[in-house]
Amino acid sequence: MLEQLLIFTRGGLILWTCKELGNALKGSPIDTLIRSCLLEERSGAASYNYDAPGAAYTLKWSFHNELGLVFVAVYQRILHLLYVDDLLVMVKREFSERYDSKRTDYGDFDETFRQLRKEAESRAEDLKKSKQMAGKPLNNSKKQGQVQNGGFERVGKKKSEGNLANDGEDGNNRKGHKLENGHSNGYHVDSEISKKLRAKGGKKTETVVSKDSKPESKKKITKKNRVWDDSPPQAKLDFTDHVGENGDNIEVVAADHGESMMDKEEIVSSESEAEEDEEDVGKDNKPETKKKGWFSSMFQSIAGKANLERPDLEPALKALKDRLMTKNVAEEIAEKLCESVAASLEGKKLASFTRVSSTVQAAMEEALVRILTPRRSIDILRDVHAAKEQRKPYVVVFVGVNGVGKSTNLAKVAYWLLQHKVSVMMAACDTFRSGAVEQLRTHARRLQEATSNGSDVVLVDTAGRMQDNEPLMRALSKLINLNNPDLVLFVGEALVGNDAVDQLSKFNQKLADLSTTPNPRLIDGILLTKFDTIDDKVGAALSMVYISGAPVMFVGCGQSYTDLKKLNVKSIVRTLLQ
Repeated sequence: MLEQLLIFTRGGLILWTCKELGNALKGSPIDTLIRSCLLEERSGAASYNYDAPGAAYTLKWSFHNELGLVFVAVYQRILHLLYVDDLLVMVKREFSERYDSKRTDYGDFDETFRQLRKEAESRAEDLKKSKQMAGKPLNNSKKQGQVQNGGFERVGKKKSEGNLANDGEDGNNRKGHKLENGHSNGYHVDSEISKKLRAKGGKKTETVVSKDSKPESKKKITKKNRVWDDSPPQAKLDFTDHVGENGDNIEVVAADHGESMMDKEEIVSSESEAEEDEEDVGKDNKPETKKKGWFSSMFQSIAGKANLERPDLEPALKALKDRLMTKNVAEEIAEKLCESVAASLEGKKLASFTRVSSTVQAAMEEALVRILTPRRSIDILRDVHAAKEQRKPYVVVFVGVNGVGKSTNLAKVAYWLLQHKVSVMMAACDTFRSGAVEQLRTHARRLQEATSNGSDVVLVDTAGRMQDNEPLMRALSKLINLNNPDLVLFVGEALVGNDAVDQLSKFNQKLADLSTTPNPRLIDGILLTKFDTIDDKVGAALSMVYISGAPVMFVGCGQSYTDLKKLNVKSIVRTLLQ
């Protein structure tokens, strides 16, 4: 049974609800759909499942983009109603005909909806009966097809056996034929090719033997420091502190590495944007001139197209999807984004002097900015001072897979906090990797760690673990649930592509599944590392934010303590679309 059908504008004004249904929905499925699906550019999906205490709903929706209307149907997930899609199409068609932007009361639509609902239900019943009737003779035809296929298979087998006999070799000998490495390959290998392979293999083994037979050099060659241009060589490259056996009596003076990049504003030049726009215009004009004549394209650009349809958007969406994937965006994310953009543009009227490609790109740009812009405050300093007023430390836990740079970037965050006169304590929880505690101790002494109990911030460094390692993920979930930190930061590499989706989704899933509390703690923010090594392949930031909904709070872009900055959303979007 249909639970509810709702019609509202994109601005949030409810125009009509079905009074006949009148079922009180458990939880808030409509609000959750708007917040986590429609506003997050996931509207290209077919449906949305909402779980509430004592109920499980499925929501389906449709847009009228020209009028800015949203139609949402809610029903129990267990029912699998077949007529909902047809009902939404009919309701959209009938309601759009009587819609007036100045009108807010549509009580006369109740009778129309009652008729549309009966029509959709009768269609679904007729379709179900026709499928049941058509299913009976299909079984007999399948059996006949199997017999016929069996006859064809026998004829094929005879032909293949004849071919094997003509080749002069037995089929059993072929299956038993093996290569040099001893593994059966299942087919015949030409003797001449095998001889060449043996000859090549023999050459390689000879060269290896000759290399090993060379006498070792008596003098040990030491690696020299590389000198770039005429710059003077650095006197010291090893900045680690030599500590005694107890490690407590050596005084270390914290070195001033300058101002952190977190406090510097990154300026994006507008000239480069204008040049890129001109290049895109030139690229878009070339294929259109080949497909259409000069007069028809000029007339369409002046008059505008009546309504954008899916075939009109497909070429531009395919080009955008390929462009996003070349920038290291996960394929699944790029496809969902294009589906969402298509759903938001389908049915809209193309304005005069505009092209479809430029309209699609503008819609994609708005969607990317909306996704990457944080929906909540990410001002950690404000949260630290708020926790300080309550006389408790602000706790940050760094999690992630192995080798992404958790300890190094933890030290960068500590340096940034120390510059703002915040006392920091580091907690080394990585007991698996050799040298992990010593690495953190070295960073702490370099930064003059505040060892008093009255520290303002506690930075917790956890051991790297793969997302599929359940024992380690269970320990991480226990650590987070027992300590209840203020911020859980996922540290991920900017180099990853499709693996970013797998890492973040499984980390969140494990933290939720292995938690013992009804409201489990998930990932609150992302720290993106090695950002200086990717050039224009910035898609990992988009993939991570899209799959988790958590904002990018820090970006690591170098080896020194100052190489930590904020994510520039405009710069990322411009790089993704250029």
